Amino acid sequence: MTSTPESESSQAADERLLAAHDLALAALHEITPATTVGPAAGYTLEEGGVVSLRFENTMLGYPGWFWTVSVAVVEGSEPTVLEAELLPGDGALLAPEWVPWAVRLAEYQSAQAALAAEERELAAAEGDDLDEDDDDANDAEDDEDDEDDDLDDLDDLDAADFDEDGSPILHAGDLDGVDIDVLDDGDDDSDADDDDSDTDDDVADEDLDDVTDDEDE
Repeated sequence: MTSTPESESSQAADERLLAAHDLALAALHEITPATTVGPAAGYTLEEGGVVSLRFENTMLGYPGWFWTVSVAVVEGSEPTVLEAELLPGDGALLAPEWVPWAVRLAEYQSAQAALAAEERELAAAEGDDLDEDDDDANDAEDDEDDEDDDLDDLDDLDAADFDEDGSPILHAGDLDGVDIDVLDDGDDDSDADDDDSDTDDDVADEDLDDVTDDEDE
């Protein structure tokens, strides 16, 4: 149908249709609660002498929409209702333009793939951080174990392990990297060398005494 502004169609409209508010309201109340229908908001003259009576809409979800009832007069009868519906007015809040399902699905899948890739990158970055944290934690635990061992060694010490001047008494195996047995063997060899030297000196002295005796004779 072609709508005609009220100012241009007021003289051509059938007065009986313009006055058919009660008929229009009765039709609206059959499809919507009376509380959703507001006062009359004008009319529009349609093609063929049909008049669309408008009523304000009180539903919050449809600002700028109007209840519209199209009425007409069939020759030889009273005005009758052709249709009743909720139609948007100028500046009404409308739904976005329809997008085919295939297009919406492709956009959704693309967005999901991008989100999954972002989550994988984030998980990989967090995994690297966790590995570094684990290494640091292991190093810290090793250091703590070494400190505990040192403390245990100190706890095992008593007064018998120290000399009168307070210096620690070293036992075999106390010096790291030093073979005490080798040192003992070295001392034994030194003592043997000293004994041999003493023996040689004694033999030399005896020989010297013999030479002196021969000269005296």
